[in-house]
Amino acid sequence: MARRSGSADLPLHGGRVPQWLASRMTRLGTIIAEAIIHHYGRDEFLRRLSHPFWFQSFGAVMGMDWHSSGITTIVIGALKRGLTPLAGELGIHVCGGRGRQSLKTPAELSAIAGRIGFDGSALARSSRLVAKVDSAAVEDGFDLYLHGFIVTDDGRWVVVQQGMNGQSRQARRYHWLSEGLEDFVDSPHAAIEGAHQGEIINLTDRLAKPSRNSQLDLLEACGPDFITREALVIDNQARPSTRIDTGQPFLPHLIMPDHHDVRPKDVVARRLQAALAAASDRGPKDFAELLLAPGVGARTIRALALVAEVVHGTPCRFSDPARFSFAHGGKDRHPFPVPLHVYDETIGVMKSAIAGAKLGREEKLAAIARPDAQARQLEQHVASPAVEDLITEEQRSSPAYGGRSVFGVERAEDSTLSHERREQPRAPRVPRPAP
Repeated sequence: MARRSGSADLPLHGGRVPQWLASRMTRLGTIIAEAIIHHYGRDEFLRRLSHPFWFQSFGAVMGMDWHSSGITTIVIGALKRGLTPLAGELGIHVCGGRGRQSLKTPAELSAIAGRIGFDGSALARSSRLVAKVDSAAVEDGFDLYLHGFIVTDDGRWVVVQQGMNGQSRQARRYHWLSEGLEDFVDSPHAAIEGAHQGEIINLTDRLAKPSRNSQLDLLEACGPDFITREALVIDNQARPSTRIDTGQPFLPHLIMPDHHDVRPKDVVARRLQAALAAASDRGPKDFAELLLAPGVGARTIRALALVAEVVHGTPCRFSDPARFSFAHGGKDRHPFPVPLHVYDETIGVMKSAIAGAKLGREEKLAAIARPDAQARQLEQHVASPAVEDLITEEQRSSPAYGGRSVFGVERAEDSTLSHERREQPRAPRVPRPAP
């Protein structure tokens, strides 16, 4: 039976991702995917994508808004752009996307099947069934607008799709995993991520099997016209709501708040401090060769420690996606502007490590992994940091790190601006006349 791993609330956000960040997210997301596939294999990468907490942390470490629904669109888009040229090497293919792109999924699967040799028709049918179940069989008020289908050469797949509820300004993300899937309409989800907004009708629950059979019997005996008339009568009658005890255990529920800023309650502080301490302690020892490279310093090592956790961390460590935004900030300045110098150095180090690993030289990838292992050992012994102080220091240092956000490039004077003023877009700078 497929794993169902939890749920979360996702605020529905608009806006766009600027090209300077989108291109970097594509490169970093691709490198992280390569590292996971190299270490653990393609099936493990699919399992990671099917875990809603890991997925949110993955987007946060790449500099996207740490809590918003936009992570889903951006992560799927970045993986599609980055992994498609490597499909022949890695044996993994990203299909679908947002809006009209989602409708092209069956055709994309058929085209890949023609090159690889698996059953494209069966996968296309799986894609359509997954969309139908989450749009029709699970009536929770969310209309699907994104469908990402990631498949490997051996036919294993994961689906990440998302619906929106415009009235509540919420989004819900659904995760499917083919591993262990026995039935499309009997508890098939690997995870459902979204807001708890009252009772929903879930005809895919295994306890709803008698209901599904009864509906088919009713349709055959009475016909659609009779059912429609009776449904209208029932809909117009006020009936008290009832709760049925399904006996299912409570699943992990990640609540992503509406506020943009990262607050202490959003971060497991001891984990963040352990990562920083491990980077400080092990960095000079394990990253000696890296530290000799121009521009790579302590701040990049800290970012690499968080990237390493995304590659190697276990599921229980992703309950606070906000923590991973401390690697490369966020495009909207939360918790701080994206430090482009650090971001580019992270990409360079990871790219060099992956290139070496492909040639049999595992030293750099192994070195990057060691601070993550030590961080888990240090968690019980380090003092929790003042998260606000870390954010303040990062914002103060932002100009030196090449800080940038959707509001523009950070300048030295920006570090003295109040939080409220920083939230407002700045007027364009007027060039001074030449003397």
